[in-house]
Amino acid sequence: MKFGGSTLGEDGACIDKIIERINEKIKRRSKVVAVFSAPLIRYRDKLSSMTDIAIHIGKNYAQSNPIEIDVLRDVYENIASSNLTEEYHKKFSDEINKFHKEVIVSLKQAAENRRFVDVTRSRTLAYSGEIPMSYLMDYVLKSKNIRSAHVELERWPIITDDNFEAANFLIDESRARSEHFYQLIEKNNVVTIGGFIGKTIDGLETTYERGGSDRSAADVAILLNENYKAELDFEKDNAVLSADPKIVKKELDSIKFLSYNEARLAGMFGMKILDPLAIKEIENNNMDIPIVITNMNNPSNTTTISKISADQEGNLVKIVTGKRNCAIVRMESIAASHLLASLENDKQYHDFLKLSPYKKEGIEITRILFLDGDYVRRNEHHFKAYYSKTEIVYDRGVVTLIGDNMWKKPKIASTTSSTVGEHGINILNLDAQEETSRILIIVDDSKVADAIRAIHDKRNKIDRDEF
Repeated sequence: MKFGGSTLGEDGACIDKIIERINEKIKRRSKVVAVFSAPLIRYRDKLSSMTDIAIHIGKNYAQSNPIEIDVLRDVYENIASSNLTEEYHKKFSDEINKFHKEVIVSLKQAAENRRFVDVTRSRTLAYSGEIPMSYLMDYVLKSKNIRSAHVELERWPIITDDNFEAANFLIDESRARSEHFYQLIEKNNVVTIGGFIGKTIDGLETTYERGGSDRSAADVAILLNENYKAELDFEKDNAVLSADPKIVKKELDSIKFLSYNEARLAGMFGMKILDPLAIKEIENNNMDIPIVITNMNNPSNTTTISKISADQEGNLVKIVTGKRNCAIVRMESIAASHLLASLENDKQYHDFLKLSPYKKEGIEITRILFLDGDYVRRNEHHFKAYYSKTEIVYDRGVVTLIGDNMWKKPKIASTTSSTVGEHGINILNLDAQEETSRILIIVDDSKVADAIRAIHDKRNKIDRDEF
């Protein structure tokens, strides 16, 4: 079970609900590994993740501007005061004091080196975020008389390479270090572990990319799947809907089943289902682990994700979603192949898609849609080193329809494009590929929400045979 910051609630306000959900699993004779993100707190009049706050503080230290750091400990003390028995409160206070000393040492290193990077950054984030939260939740469970244990960072089972800020899971090395982890599971009903954090073979702290707690949960499931029948349960504020409820306010459908491919694409294009890299991690290890997205406040409301969706004859268009702040990069195809290999293999960057190529003056040009325009801006020089005539277009938005079986019905691409046009939205590019059942509509950045609403409204109004 994975619990993110929003399900923990501000200052741990939803902990009682989390305990209730874990107890429900135990009653079904399941053992639970509970993966926790960093908590949310009110900081400078804004609700923020402890990870964001720690990064803000670390960057200030690196700029020789030390600021107050008690916030990195106080939230845990406050949660402990209202949720722990006296015995476990004393034990946790000893732990949080040790963690806070580690944070102080790391921040001093950031100030001395004038850089908040690599292991200094990872160690600061680990000891101020997910690690204390996982220890704290173990003591909360113990205070409720639940047989539980936490994974100590010294015996961490998630082993990664030494790409400290965007680490990669090493499955064989992790399995070799998991014996203690398996023992904890055998002896307890619940084992708590922090998400987002890994350790190198040499024992140095690493982190995944932002949102990496989802990957941690997937990695735990991969490790457990050898000896147990593992299922991933992501506890959230809602199961999956047919569009982002912040954009589409009415006639939203609950989506009961998704394939890995559908969920991964939806995540790439703005739906907050789970980190697409968590699914990629499972697929790369040739596993088919059931993933359930559960509405924590209404646990009967779920979305089940599997390698092949369970509703092959269901809705052809399941989700309409989109993303702003994209960029399109155009370069000669051979140069593009080298660039993309470098991004995927060396930088472990996957937030892009190849569009259909075209020819210009006899040269094949590849078009690459990057889903983070800021990343492209920061790395323009890197792209142009591969091809000096690289063309980059910013301020693009993309809208996509999600459904593995869309190719089975005619008119979907034409109906979609005409629907967008009828609403006065200029389509700058349309990329439809039968092989991937993928339809991408490129529009001006400011028109993404309007295009999503128009397509979703059409999805609900016209006959399924037509759309």
